[in-house]
Amino acid sequence: MPVHLLARCRGDAWGPGNRRGVGEGRGTESGSPGWEMDADPMPPPRFGRGSMGGTQSLALPPGKGPHQVGCADVMVGHTRQGLFLRLFYPCLPRTGAERPLWIPRYEYCRGLADFTHRSRRWCAPLFSIAIGSCRVPVSWNGPFKPCSSGYPLIIFSHGLGAFRTLYSSVCSEVASWGFVVAALEHRDRSASATYFCKAEAGREEWIPYQRVPQGQKEFYFRNKQVHQRAEECVRALRLFEDISSGKSVLNVLHQDFDLSVLKDGVDLTKVAVMGHSFGGVTAVLALVKEPSFRCAVALDAWMFPLENTLYPEVPKPVLFINTEKFQTPESVAKMKRLSSRNSQTKIITILGSVHQSQTDFTFLTGKLVNRFFGVRGTLDPYKGLDITSRAALAFLQRHLNLEEEFDQWDNLLEGVGDSVVPEAPFCRSKL
Repeated sequence: MPVHLLARCRGDAWGPGNRRGVGEGRGTESGSPGWEMDADPMPPPRFGRGSMGGTQSLALPPGKGPHQVGCADVMVGHTRQGLFLRLFYPCLPRTGAERPLWIPRYEYCRGLADFTHRSRRWCAPLFSIAIGSCRVPVSWNGPFKPCSSGYPLIIFSHGLGAFRTLYSSVCSEVASWGFVVAALEHRDRSASATYFCKAEAGREEWIPYQRVPQGQKEFYFRNKQVHQRAEECVRALRLFEDISSGKSVLNVLHQDFDLSVLKDGVDLTKVAVMGHSFGGVTAVLALVKEPSFRCAVALDAWMFPLENTLYPEVPKPVLFINTEKFQTPESVAKMKRLSSRNSQTKIITILGSVHQSQTDFTFLTGKLVNRFFGVRGTLDPYKGLDITSRAALAFLQRHLNLEEEFDQWDNLLEGVGDSVVPEAPFCRSKL
């Protein structure tokens, strides 16, 4: 049994000098798209970005929309049944705004090492050296930009072995077009690492990744997780409902972002759910569990964990944005079960992309990290992000009844455009 790591509870993205510091590997249709932590008595080293294996950098693009983007971490509750998320939102300009670390704590470097089946003793420090100083081009705890009508809300679910910061590119891009995006960090032990703050003396309890237990069938293990994940998406919506009703909500991280500013800033009649891989199928299941979710955007969804009996119960449209090298005919057939029942459900594939293309890892440059994660397809990652975000925005406008101009990208929903095709061309998958 992995040992839980206890430490003093603090917010994650600290000042510029702090470096306490995924994606998903490959499996089969019946296996994980694929991280377990043991106690490490050695204190975490503090490294800056170095040149081991070549200089590493994270060239995340700023959002292209009309709004500047702020972000803040939110944790509510003192048990596993609470919530932990990173919030991306339109913000007011602020001179000298701090940019948050991409990998917020060293413990996440340990988790990444564990998930990739590499020695945490050696690889966690290497990851910290390589990517521990990378920052996200958003304003940390930036002042929320008021909106009289309220911004639409997106709940985002991460993939297996990931955590709340590894989709900062797509979350900040969507937020820049006038959305509030809540990127969850799931506590079903599918994150490479996560934690909660216990009430006693503000202590942290870390929750490591758990592999499928020996002798247990993967479907039953992952199916239980996907239901917990979808329920966490619903609880995230309840959190925003509480805030909007004027209820006082305590952020146990004690950060400088006042949640009450969201009271009139979110339009709870326009809510969608979005996710990548394990998070993609989580988004689909969330539609079954919560009628307030009006649609879902599933990025390269790993459909395996969802039981067959639930497909007829998915009531709302889904946009499946697949990569070229991940899906199998069996997985796409499950998506088509939904599109055959709902003509507004769409399936498109981005050519030249791989599973990691829809994570931030695709924007890493340098041989060391690319050797570990294999994150690049042949398609330029910035172009891939444009296709993904524009297709998502067009779909969201259609199903959230937004009065924007995102319909200029409607052709992408039919698989028409450069580097995009309808449905799924069956090349040899690496799933």
